[in-house]
Amino acid sequence: MNATEPRRRWWPRSVRVRTALAAALAAAVVLVGIGWWVHQEVYRESMAIAEERAERNLAALVDQLRDGSVPGPRSAAPYEVVATGRPTAVASGGAMQDFDPRARHVLPAPPALSAPTPDDGWGYAMRPLRIPERRDYHPEYGYDLAGKTYLVLYKDIWAGELGKDKAAALGVTVDATLRAYVVVLPDTAEEIVSTTDDLLLRAGLVGLVLIAAIAYFTVRIALRPVEAIRVLTASVTASDPRERVTVPATGHEITALATTINSTLQRLDDAAAQQRRFVADAAHELRSPLTTLLASLEVALAYPERTDWPAAATTAARQTRRLQALAEDLLLLARLDTRTPMTSPETVDLTALASRLTEQYPLPERLLTLTCASTTPAHAHGNPDEYERLLRNLIDNAARHAAHRIQITVRNEDAWVVLTVHDDGPGVPAEDAERIFERFVRLDDARSRDQGGTGLGLAIARDLAHRHRGTLALTPQTLGACFQLRLPRAPIPAGR
Repeated sequence: MNATEPRRRWWPRSVRVRTALAAALAAAVVLVGIGWWVHQEVYRESMAIAEERAERNLAALVDQLRDGSVPGPRSAAPYEVVATGRPTAVASGGAMQDFDPRARHVLPAPPALSAPTPDDGWGYAMRPLRIPERRDYHPEYGYDLAGKTYLVLYKDIWAGELGKDKAAALGVTVDATLRAYVVVLPDTAEEIVSTTDDLLLRAGLVGLVLIAAIAYFTVRIALRPVEAIRVLTASVTASDPRERVTVPATGHEITALATTINSTLQRLDDAAAQQRRFVADAAHELRSPLTTLLASLEVALAYPERTDWPAAATTAARQTRRLQALAEDLLLLARLDTRTPMTSPETVDLTALASRLTEQYPLPERLLTLTCASTTPAHAHGNPDEYERLLRNLIDNAARHAAHRIQITVRNEDAWVVLTVHDDGPGVPAEDAERIFERFVRLDDARSRDQGGTGLGLAIARDLAHRHRGTLALTPQTLGACFQLRLPRAPIPAGR
């Protein structure tokens, strides 16, 4: 068992559950961010409303003081009016009267003024102040202000601008300075924020559950075609891959998956059919020389006195050579089908190779000319033995069908080396231009058997060309057949 598996045991294997958890986690992060932003915005807006309300209360207090009226204790916001030279408060209310009015004022007195303060319209100051804790404080209005720091709005008024009568009505001297304080209470804002947070928490939990459920069932519905594909693919075997999955008509990724799987199954089916056909053809090809060999030997053994033993040995040797050639071709095809990479490829001069094969090739008894019309070096990377086998197969094929002449040409063409083998035989019909490269295919079966062909030469040649990253094809010609081999060109080795 993998050592990391116990650590991941808590993580579910189901894609549906994983997707639902991932969607819920992502939604939770987004909702927390939105909730924090809403929390801050609601608190800020609520405090702005509280400041605006305190500002209106301060304006009302200032108007009453300018009229020489002492404000009453009833107020929506805590306030206190203090003056220089006076130990007690001029007026207080809105929970500030919970401090003993006969004791010293709670908030600090203003500095003395000798002239009215410049006032461009309605102006006031604000700063945070700590409400002191005192023994004479007995809260009765539900606000426990002592010992806490609040934002306080205040405005100063010089009693000299009010006149003696108004100053006397307020209980201060003419040279005194009045200061009206209004405390901004955050309680309302905090209550609003608390209520908003509670609603957001409930809505967020419900939203997370809904998002997870929607993600779960959406993925479940989306994966139904995948499950159907999995079940059907599991029933497919390599020996009989004829089943096909249903392609959804929605055009999404599942359609692409189903199409790809069907293409893969089709390739498996083609490969299985090709393998079955190859085995059947190989068995047929092996049966023919074996039957001939066995029949000749049985006849010779049945009538030894009337048997031409040299002729029987010649027939047996010919059939044995056919079996040997077929076995070697089958082994080579099996090796090529494994797609094993070449080890340490060499640089081969195809012109020199073609010239050497032209000189050494054993021509048949009939009049046939084999020429190589190239002298310019043409180098390609690869295995020299495999290149020789490829070219020899092409020459063997041309020699079986040529009337009088076979011509080999090699030339350099940009980044390619192009080698052609052209014969003046009957040629190949256009409809069979690709079929001749299939295994065990003979367009003239009787003639090929008589001359020792196995139907594998061109197939091996094309596989060897592909192995060396090249191509082998039949090019159209007015007379005879012309096979063209194209290989990547290699640079000329140093020293040559």
